[in-house]
Amino acid sequence: MPALPMVDVFDVIIVAYFIYRLMLILKGTRATAIIKGLAILFIANAIARYAGFRTVTWILTQGTTVVLVALPIVFYPELRRALEHLGRGQLFSRLTAFGQSDTKNVIDAVVRAARILSQARTGALIVFEREVGLEEYIESGVQIDGAISSELLLNIFTPLTPLHDGAVIIRGNRIVSAGSFLPLTDAALPPELGTRHRAAVGVTEVSDCVVVVVSEETGTITIAEGGALRRNLDENQLRAELTQALEHAGSLWRGWFK
Repeated sequence: MPALPMVDVFDVIIVAYFIYRLMLILKGTRATAIIKGLAILFIANAIARYAGFRTVTWILTQGTTVVLVALPIVFYPELRRALEHLGRGQLFSRLTAFGQSDTKNVIDAVVRAARILSQARTGALIVFEREVGLEEYIESGVQIDGAISSELLLNIFTPLTPLHDGAVIIRGNRIVSAGSFLPLTDAALPPELGTRHRAAVGVTEVSDCVVVVVSEETGTITIAEGGALRRNLDENQLRAELTQALEHAGSLWRGWFK
């Protein structure tokens, strides 16, 4: 068997890397569901062709062709985002993983803000991005890119201010957006839980993020993760929950270089 030329090896590695980076950009967006749907179409087409179902094969082939033609329109937001990343030199970038001191500082700031907001019965919605990107929700809000502090969080969620009704999204040790809109869950929740809790559950159903919710009506503090809620947390419980969720630095890597 002839040896594989090194140029071919590098060719495969480069293509594989760009596909990997593209998957990272698309991960956590609506494009993921569309890609799964395309995969099902291709598999069904192959099965129908193998089984000799000519009519089914023709229908699936025509449907697949229409979908492929429509892809540039369907994927317009994701394609634009990929080109923006390339233009900014961010296609190869990543956020630095949390160090222990970074994690502690972020958690301390969020816990202190949550305690004060809870005592004042001021609603809040704080999202921690992890491996799955939240770009489409970040872009729905106001871009901030500010260092995390309890004072900044308290100012954002002050009632009647422009950003207090939306979500704050935290990436690494920075607040990247405020006033962001999140998807609402269709799951049945207790009637006393409002829109903030529905948004918290909704975004954790489509990503691996962790969300802190402070209820405006009762002042209770809740964590949402994996589509589930852990309610009525005190300050120590909230700190423990966030520490457990964020302490693994590997879960916060989002690329290879910065």
